[in-house]
Amino acid sequence: MSTPTDEGSRPAPPPPPPPPPEDPRSKISPFVLKMRSAPPGYFYEAPEPSPVVDLFDAPTGPYFLYGTLTDPSMLSEILGLDEEPTLRPAYIMGYKCKLWGQYPALLDAPGLVVEGAVYHVKSVEDGEKLATYETKSYRADPCIIMYTDGQEPGKEYGSTFKFVGNKKDLSEGEFDLRVWLTRMGRHAAVDKLDAAKRIAVPG
Repeated sequence: MSTPTDEGSRPAPPPPPPPPPEDPRSKISPFVLKMRSAPPGYFYEAPEPSPVVDLFDAPTGPYFLYGTLTDPSMLSEILGLDEEPTLRPAYIMGYKCKLWGQYPALLDAPGLVVEGAVYHVKSVEDGEKLATYETKSYRADPCIIMYTDGQEPGKEYGSTFKFVGNKKDLSEGEFDLRVWLTRMGRHAAVDKLDAAKRIAVPG
């Protein structure tokens, strides 16, 4: 025969199991909710991108030329011109030339002067043709051009090809256009050069 169980001695029932953890993927953060409910323009929006501009386009306008490019026939051949261009004599201050093989290399040199001639490049395509001729060892940089023909303008902002190659490859010396034209067999250009000198310095 069983006896009644003492209720005070019964063990306490176990606590209910904890709720299952929330799936973090299903919980939306308050910040996201705020963004969704924000009015247009509440947060910073990047402006529309501006049109792409090629910062590496060859410059146009007046180019101060020195060395082989001061020969109008050479310039005409490189650019594919119908006739030889007329160049204006000029100089730039703050530069000097050394030799890179048989070609002149323009370098910075405060207080010094380099003489040459100026041609107005009319298109980016022509500027790129000159840059290709000069090779990657030269770069078109801005310069101040001073003309020596007494015509206007007497001063102009333009571009010139500076040497950007390895300076250890340079040597001292002066470039002689007449000697170079003779070596290249450009005898007609030599004759024109001599004739121009006779006109410039009458005997």
